[in-house]
Amino acid sequence: MATSSGGNPGASEINGSPGTSPLDTIDEMRSAAKWMLAAAGAVGAVLISGGPLVAIGQVRGALDITLAVLGLAFAIGGVGVAIWYTSDVLVPKLTTPRTFRSAKELADLRRDINAEPEEFLGVAAPPRDGAPDTPLDRLFERQQALRQNAASLVRQAAAEKDPHRREQYQAQLRRVEESGERVGTYVQYVLALGAAWRIKAALQLARRMTMAGAALVIIGAALFFIATASKGPTYVPVVTTRPTPTATATP
Repeated sequence: MATSSGGNPGASEINGSPGTSPLDTIDEMRSAAKWMLAAAGAVGAVLISGGPLVAIGQVRGALDITLAVLGLAFAIGGVGVAIWYTSDVLVPKLTTPRTFRSAKELADLRRDINAEPEEFLGVAAPPRDGAPDTPLDRLFERQQALRQNAASLVRQAAAEKDPHRREQYQAQLRRVEESGERVGTYVQYVLALGAAWRIKAALQLARRMTMAGAALVIIGAALFFIATASKGPTYVPVVTTRPTPTATATP
C-alpha cells in the first residue's frame, strides 16, 4: 500500500483514492502569514506613535524637513509593502482545471505531475502507451467526458419505454458514475494541491517582499534620525566662582 504521509496518492492504494488532502497545509501557511502580519503591524504602530511626532519638532531647515519626510515615507512604505503581500496569502485561491493549466506559479507542479502521473493520479492516471505527454489534460478531459456520458444516459433512460433496456441504461449509468466518482476524487485532489501550491507561492513572495520592506524601514529610519538629530546651538557652561574675602593683617 502506498504511503499517504506526503499527500500523494499511489496507484496501489486499496481504496483507489488519494490520501492526505493538500488543503491541510494551507492553515499552517496562513498561520505563518498571520505572524508576519502581526510583526509588520507592530512596526507600523511604532512608526506612527508619539515618539517620531515629538522628534520631528527638532527638524530645522528645508534639507532636514525633506530627509524627515522621505524617512517616514520609506519606513511606512516598507511596512505597507510587507502587509500588502502578506495579506494576499490569506485570500482564498480559486483553482479550477482552467486556472490549473494557465497559472504561472503552477508550472513546476504541472511539470512534476506530467513527468510521474502515477504518483499523483494513482488509478486515474492515463495509460502511457500512445498517450501524449499531457496526463493532466487527459485527466480533466476524461472527467468531462464521463459527465457528458452520464447526462446522456440519464436522458436515454428517462426516454426509454422498454423496462429491460431502461435497466440496461441504468446499470451502465451506475458504472459511469462510479468511474466519474473515482476520477473526480483525483481531480479534486489535484485542484486542492494546486490551491495549496498557489498559497505556498504567495507565502514565498510575501517573505521576499517583507525582507525588501524591512530594508526600506531601515533606510527610512536612518534618514529620519539624521534629520531629527539635534542641531541647535551648543551651550557652553559658564563657571562662576564666589569671591572669597581677602585676609587682612592683624596688627
